[in-house]
Order: sequence, then C-alpha cells, then structure tokens
Amino acid sequence: MATVSVRYIVHDVDAAIGFYCGELGFQEVMHPAPAFAMLSHGDLRLVLSAPGGGPGGGQAMPDGTVPEPGGWNRFSLEVSDIEATVERLRKAGARFRNEIVTGVGGKQILVEDPSGNPVELFEPTRDEARLDRPPG
Repeated sequence: MATVSVRYIVHDVDAAIGFYCGELGFQEVMHPAPAFAMLSHGDLRLVLSAPGGGPGGGQAMPDGTVPEPGGWNRFSLEVSDIEATVERLRKAGARFRNEIVTGVGGKQILVEDPSGNPVELFEPTRDEARLDRPPG
C-alpha cells in the first residue's frame, strides 16, 4: 500500500506508463483518462498528469501558467546493482543526465522519463542508507 504520493507532469501519459511499468517495475493502479494515470511501486504512488489535461494536477494556474515536466526535484529508487540497471536502461534507450557517481551513502545516477523528469537510481554502499534496514 502506498504511503507517499508524488505527482509528475508528463508530455505523454502512455509513454510514461510504458517507461515506469516496463523499465522501473511500477504497477498501473488506474488510467481513467488519456491525461491521467496512477502507478505504484511499494510505498510510492506516482501520479502522472499531462500539462493542461483537464481538471486536476495538470491544469493551468490562475495566472495562466501551465505545469511542465523537467526540473531537478526527484524521487529515488533503490537498486541492488546500479551498473546492471544502467546498462539495461541504456539498451532500452533511456536518457541519463550524468554518469554514476559515488557519494557518502552510495552510488547514484539520474535517468529521465520520456518527458525529461528525473528519477534517481540509488545503490546504497552503507547499511544505514538502505531503505529496508532493520530499526535500531
């Protein structure tokens, strides 16, 4: 059951569903309209909205500004083998913003969804950086 919800604005909801479900292991929860879908990955709910896509998260702001994809805010997915994951995604045509870097808690890289929204892939190198570590 999802406990965290993130909304991404995407140019093409169907392409985003293909990327997230086909390449990153998400499950489609609902896709009731062409401009909206909801996916899940463990405790994460990913809500996808097309810009200007009717009432909801993609609609224009009162000043007329339309939400758009991109930016630098992101969510992070923990992976067990970042090199193998990156190789598989490259073969599938995924775009990356950088190469794998090693930080104080692990290795990371930014992959872009089909609309240019970043997703951080993270392989922990320290136990305390792991999501599933036992409490204590």
